[in-house]
Amino acid sequence: MSVTKETLYKLISDIPPQDMEEVADFIGYLKMKRENIMLRELSQAAESSLDFWHNDIDDEVWNDA
Repeated sequence: MSVTKETLYKLISDIPPQDMEEVADFIGYLKMKRENIMLRELSQAAESSLDFWHNDIDDEVWNDA
């Protein structure tokens, strides 16, 4: 199902005031979930790039400096 922003705006405009906080909390949860996924992916990319620097030749040169 494809949902447009206009559809969401319509749904939100029909929400009773007593449910608005719950909807806002859920939207916040979705944003945090997306940010955590991005952070995890960034962390994995950084860890994999560290493998480049961990090798015997560079370690020997660095230790002799």
